This record gives sequence, C-alpha cells and structure tokens, in this order.
Amino acid sequence: MVTLIKPLLVNITILFSFTFNGNLFFPFQTKQPLTLKQKLIYGFLGSFGALLCMFYPIETLGETHFDLRMVAIMIVTLYAGWLPGSIVLLSVVITRYLIGGQFILIGILVSILSFLIAFAFRRIFLNSRHKIITGTLIAFLYFYLYISILASAVIFLDTFFYMVYFAAFYITFIALIFVIENLFRINKQINEMMYMDKLTMIGQLAASIAHEIRNPLSTVRGFIQFLSQDSSDENLKKFSPLILEELDRTNSIITNYLKVSKPEQVQLSNVPLHEVIQDCVVLMRPFASYSNVVIDYDDKGPFYVQGDEQHLKQAVMNVIKNAIESIPEQGVVRILTLPDYFKNTVEVSIEDNGRGMTSEQLRNIGLPFYTTKTKGTGLGSMVTNKIIREMEGSIEYESTVGKGTAVKIVLPLLKSE
Repeated sequence: MVTLIKPLLVNITILFSFTFNGNLFFPFQTKQPLTLKQKLIYGFLGSFGALLCMFYPIETLGETHFDLRMVAIMIVTLYAGWLPGSIVLLSVVITRYLIGGQFILIGILVSILSFLIAFAFRRIFLNSRHKIITGTLIAFLYFYLYISILASAVIFLDTFFYMVYFAAFYITFIALIFVIENLFRINKQINEMMYMDKLTMIGQLAASIAHEIRNPLSTVRGFIQFLSQDSSDENLKKFSPLILEELDRTNSIITNYLKVSKPEQVQLSNVPLHEVIQDCVVLMRPFASYSNVVIDYDDKGPFYVQGDEQHLKQAVMNVIKNAIESIPEQGVVRILTLPDYFKNTVEVSIEDNGRGMTSEQLRNIGLPFYTTKTKGTGLGSMVTNKIIREMEGSIEYESTVGKGTAVKIVLPLLKSE
C-alpha cells in the first residue's frame, strides 16, 4: 500500500507546485488570449512537471511505468491550448522513448491519447459553466480508453492497484481544475480591487473640481443664450447653438464624474430584470433604427434580482448604446438572459456584430479616461461597472476585431418576486 501511495503523493505534490508556479509567472486570467511567450512558459513548466512525475513512478510493477504525467498533459492542453500541450507531450514522448522497456509503445500511446482527448474537448470544457462536471466526464472517457488499451496489451495487474491509481489520477485532475478556477477568481478579485482604487482616485479628483467648474459653465451658458437672442451679430447667432451644445456636453461629463465620485443613494428592492431589459429595449429602439441596427431580445423571464431599478436600467442602456454605436453601417444587437440555478445567478448577454476590440482595448475597457470613441470620455463604462459591482454582480467583455463584442452581466438571482 505504501509503495503505491508514496510515489503518487510525490507526483501530486509536483503537479500542484508547478501549477502555483505557473500562476506566479503569469497570473491566470479569464477571457484574455495567451501570448506566445505565455504559451511557451506554460508549456515548459508543464513539461518539467510531467518529467519529474516520470522520474518518480510506481516502481513495483515490473517494466510498466505508471505515474501522473498524463494529468499534466491534459491540464495544460485544456487551459493553455494545443501549443503548450504539444510541448508537454513531446517532452513526455521523447523521455518515455529513452526510458525504453517492453511497453514503450503503450506508454507513448496513452500519453498521446490524453493530449488528443483534452484537445478534442477543450472548447466544450472552456465554455462549460460547471467545469468540475465537464472535467469528470473527460476523465472518465480517458479512463475507459486507457483501461481498454491496458486490458488488450498489458498483463492485467491487481484490481486494487487500478483502484488506487485511477482514484489518485481523478482526484488530482479534478483538484487541479478546482485550484485553477479559484486562482482565476482570486486574480479577478485582485484586479477588481485595483480597479476600484482607480475609481476612488478619479472620484476624489472629480469631487474637488467638478462643482467649481459647473458654476461658471452655467453662467456662461446663460449669457450665450441671452446675447444670441438680441444680438445682430450673424456669427454669434450662427455659432451659439454649437457653443451651447459643447457646454451641455461638458456639463454632462461633469455629471458623470459626480456619479462616480458621489453616486446617488441606492434603493435596494426586488427588481424584475426582464421588465427592466424590456424597457431599455423600447427606449433604445428609435436610436437603433436611426443607426440601421435591429435589437433582438429573447425574453426567457421572469427573473428577479436585488438592486436599484433606475441604476440598473442606466447600466443596461449604456451597454446597449455602446453596442449600437460600435456597428458602422447596419447590424444586430442580441440580448439574452441565461439563468444558472446551480450558482443562483442570471446572466444578461448583450452581443453585437460591430467593429470589435483588440486584446489591449479589452484590458483597458472600463478604466478611467479610456474610450474607443472619438468623442467619448470612458465614463459611461466606468459608471456601468460601478453600478453592477454595487449590486454584487460582475461584468465581462469578450470581443473579436471585425466580428463584434459580447458584454456579459452576471447578477445574483432571487428565487421569487
């Protein structure tokens, strides 16, 4: 018993150690494509982990070599992609070939099989909302094929050994998925804390200057209106509407700054999310029609969330407006509501087929002063993010240049009205 468990514990320790080291090199982030540098580093870290596992196999099984190198191959392939997975697989195959032995081809075959299964189900796994369940199905499929190969090509070992080995394999595989998902969540919380610090900085700046600027602006606006009415100066009459428009735009920017620095009192109540979205769609349809954009709303309600109805409506309208403005000529904005009863949340997905954003723009969206518009200030996205966070929700952006953007707002779901 000890001779089985000891090398397995060493393998498990190695895999967890390299997982945390990978997070130290490049913190795990969701919805952000990996750079080539990141893929190479993850591939080499996974290779080192897998090779160390091979150096500590279960040594009492004759010429067979059982270890947990396949876990490293599957995890790296599932999360980092085919290139890092291929690096790990190549390292394992070469090392297994050098080790040699009677079952060299079987050892290489089961390693390649782990890569192929992980690669085949990678997209399903990444899009799954319940990765533990999806990972379990992937693991059991691999176990079925693995045991089939062993039964046909290797002298079948003691049943107790297989129970211990595959139990350790499964627990390690699922535990790594659990740890990685939690690292994703922790890194996201850290980023949100940094983001809130930036909002606080902007709020303090806005609070100190906004009122001082707003008062003279109101005075200037009043005098421009007064002078343009009784003046015989044609230039003044011609350009006064433009001046007033720019003054109003400046005043709107200051108002948004004040909403960030000193938001209105939030009145929490049970909000019918489906009705809020429907109201937003009705209000934004004239603007969409003017821009040759169709708003397609798939209402699967009723859904109820706890929050401030007016603030939530403002946030949703900001996102819809941005989606409409991102479409250059004509297109569609699709709005979906997707409940997740396991997590007790509801997701509002607002997708467009507009210009899309680059990975750099995605990283900066929602930051103070950052905008992709020629006349924007970035405050609309800031206010939207702040509102959603105040309702204990989250907001994520996914985008591809030339294909469009998807904004996903996740809110806690109430069981009933």
